[in-house]
Amino acid sequence: MQSAPISRRVHLLDELRGFSILCMILYHGVYNVLLFLPVTFDFFFSPFMGFLQHFFAGGFILISGAACRFSRNNLKRGALCFLFGMAMTLITVLFVPKLPIYFGILHCLGACMIFFWLLRPLLDRVSPLILLAVFLFLFLVTYSIPQGMIGPPGLYQEPLPDFLFQTEWLFPIGIKTDSFFSADYFPLLPWLFLFLAGSCLGIPIREGRFPAFFYRLHSKFLSWAGRHTLWIYLLHQPVLFLLLWLIASLFPFGK
Repeated sequence: MQSAPISRRVHLLDELRGFSILCMILYHGVYNVLLFLPVTFDFFFSPFMGFLQHFFAGGFILISGAACRFSRNNLKRGALCFLFGMAMTLITVLFVPKLPIYFGILHCLGACMIFFWLLRPLLDRVSPLILLAVFLFLFLVTYSIPQGMIGPPGLYQEPLPDFLFQTEWLFPIGIKTDSFFSADYFPLLPWLFLFLAGSCLGIPIREGRFPAFFYRLHSKFLSWAGRHTLWIYLLHQPVLFLLLWLIASLFPFGK
């Protein structure tokens, strides 16, 4: 089933994506301050803040899945995004070894776009409503895999076999050893299923079947940020580190 393109831009998708990337920058900024400067804020590392981080990042991934229905070449976009993720890995390992990124959100989004490109001929044969329900269910079932559990949180969970977590190269799918650390970590399980759920929502959005306010412009700044999320993500950490360096230079103190 091929959806008919609409002639108007879906500004709300851009604005929500822009809002999500700004929240991500704020989170990373506070994280860097707490890591490199003598400032303490224990609540930042609480389970509630962890939930908020996943909530906003999950919204970004869901919207990216919907946006892939507007792309003419998801394979190219996915490969480029993944390559930028690998560049981020190299840069952090070489210059910020305390904060290496081995499978962050760029790796995840790039891989998700490629998987969507591969799976699209099959996905388009099934009702998007059915697929949406299936992918959301699979997202819940696999959500706790990085914590060694499988099953919907709060309902029923089983521990995964211990031998899986002794393998060092399964971290892209959420199975990692105790020694693994990535400052930004979004494995394919569970996030691939949320991205694919977003691709199901993208069909009626692209066909213009959502409410009119979805297509109206509400904030030029957020819309601009949403259209340039890749470059904002790539540049925000160097800018944040520069600001930290300036603060440390002007107000020299140590931990």
